[in-house]
Amino acid sequence: MNAPETKPRNDWTRDEIAALFDLPFTELVFRAAEVHRASFDPAEVQLSTLLSIKTGGCEEDCGYCSQSASAKSGVKATKLLEVQSVLQAAARAKDQGSTRFCMGAAWRNPKQRDMPAIIEMVKGVRSMGLETCMTLGMLEPEQADMLAEAGLDYYNHNIDTSPERYNDVITTRTMDDRLDTLSQVRRAGINVCSGGIVGMGETRADRVGFIHTLATLPDHPQSVPVNALVPVKGTVLGDMLADTPLAKIDDVEFVRTVAVARITMPKSMVRLSAGRESMSEMTQAMCFLAGANSIFTGDKLLTAPNAGDDHDAAMLARLGMKAMAVSQSQAEVEALNMPKGCVKLEAMV
Repeated sequence: MNAPETKPRNDWTRDEIAALFDLPFTELVFRAAEVHRASFDPAEVQLSTLLSIKTGGCEEDCGYCSQSASAKSGVKATKLLEVQSVLQAAARAKDQGSTRFCMGAAWRNPKQRDMPAIIEMVKGVRSMGLETCMTLGMLEPEQADMLAEAGLDYYNHNIDTSPERYNDVITTRTMDDRLDTLSQVRRAGINVCSGGIVGMGETRADRVGFIHTLATLPDHPQSVPVNALVPVKGTVLGDMLADTPLAKIDDVEFVRTVAVARITMPKSMVRLSAGRESMSEMTQAMCFLAGANSIFTGDKLLTAPNAGDDHDAAMLARLGMKAMAVSQSQAEVEALNMPKGCVKLEAMV
């Protein structure tokens, strides 16, 4: 096999991606590390914080999600948080070292009545010098434009799994619905954050299909979260997989997935996301070696448990790694207090 690509390609075939997965583990990780070092400082990890700004009651039936109205997980529906509460949380996150603040709402799609508050959240968080990310479900074109005008840096909308596996996980929307929203985000000029979840009982062929879908988009997502399923009692997949070996993906296979994402999308931020609280530090270290360069800090990811700031700081110290500083372009935004359109954003792309 040829040396790994260091320039973005959008013409990856499934056979090529499958061949990467099939490489000897050490060879795959070595190649991914080479690709990673060509674009990023391998000793830096971006610290991100994720806040649920509207929890529970979602009309989607995603089989992994405790916030679905159809789940029996005990998660209660809440109203959208007040803008000031969100800004206070963002300030705390910045104090803890985060440079990226992500806000998630359990919606199929945002209602127009909620957009003014959403816009104020984006503007307020961004004025602190933090990267902003929102995940609100599907978007109408005018909503994407509103978010872009407010200066939103990233919009998260995961494809979750392969096209073939998708309908086994979610029935209330289609893969095409997901891709249409990503298209609207790109059209509006917002950076795309899109990844998925592994360990949902899928096959390696599904993991190949998942990465192939992302790596052959017109532009690679600038941000690619890779989650390990956290089985939650009362969800379809949680109840199905909690008592089986499939409930926790093999650590080696998880690192393989990270490595293949890095090789196929060399300029993207690869984000080690949900499921970290059950991973050993050595598994996480292997993920960093394989090209992951962002983690979510704090005690909770939406409703799922997370490792916590102190634990992460200690881990990075033991590994001799450091938190990524706020990007220069974002610091300029903070200093000038200009809308996003006045500054060319270059970081993390």
